[in-house]
Amino acid sequence: MLVSGNEILQKAHKEGYGVGAFNFVDFEMLNAIFCAANEARSPLIIQASEGAIKYLGIDMVVGMARIMAERHSDIPVALHLDHGTSFESCKKAIDAGFTSVMIDASHHPFAENLALTSQVVEYAHSKGVSVEAELGRLMGIEDNISVSEKDAVLVNPAEAQEFVEKSKVDFLAPAIGTSHGAFKFKGEPKLDFERLQEVKRLTNIPLVLHGASAIPDNVRESFLATGGDLKGSKGVPFAFLQEAVRGGINKVNTDTDLRIAFMAQVRKVANEDPTQFDLRKFFTPAMEAMKQVIIERMKILGSADKA
Repeated sequence: MLVSGNEILQKAHKEGYGVGAFNFVDFEMLNAIFCAANEARSPLIIQASEGAIKYLGIDMVVGMARIMAERHSDIPVALHLDHGTSFESCKKAIDAGFTSVMIDASHHPFAENLALTSQVVEYAHSKGVSVEAELGRLMGIEDNISVSEKDAVLVNPAEAQEFVEKSKVDFLAPAIGTSHGAFKFKGEPKLDFERLQEVKRLTNIPLVLHGASAIPDNVRESFLATGGDLKGSKGVPFAFLQEAVRGGINKVNTDTDLRIAFMAQVRKVANEDPTQFDLRKFFTPAMEAMKQVIIERMKILGSADKA
């Protein structure tokens, strides 16, 4: 059975751990995510972006999520819209059966972000659905960035407090120095943990970390060994993820690491046996690789054995 994101994240907020929010675009990803949660005994947030919905169809996204949630009925699961771009997109997801949505209006001025988020919150809450919003811009922060430049792109804690109080949003993604995708940092990663702690203190709600792909060494090595190229990219180290959770993060978005792990295994099978065309021979090891990445992430975030 699917539950609201708030039901899962309020518990994490009170008990001080993080919950992985894993994106999926097909059955193989979704199956790996659920198998990992079952093995780790972890609560779970599964996410579909607008792109994934366009690719699969919203009825297929919700249908697969419901079937898998019923199959693993002892695991709390929320189905979340990742980066909804409009009220209409969020409403469509809510009406289709999503139990949590994100409205991403962070590229708008504060007042417009607040107005749009408040509109989504009003509709979502009337349907028992939780809402996530974002403040600041996601971009990697380097050593040489100035204080004024940081303040221009990262979340303002005082604005975060005002935003949460006025919008009644359930959880907030504050920009603290991460960015989306594998190619995050040219140098060593820098996250503003002090800023994060101040946002947590002022808002006292579950917080979300976007752009949290870690690119673990074993995943990187497997990808490179099969002919992949990550252009020397660096993810967010596990130690940083754990520090973020200690600072108040309760939802940690994860997508890129799963894709890299998946493709490494698909390439490995193709390289080892050019005559192979049985899709199951490709997808079975790919699902297992993703499952291991997810279990490791659940343990690092502290959600293992919390189901």
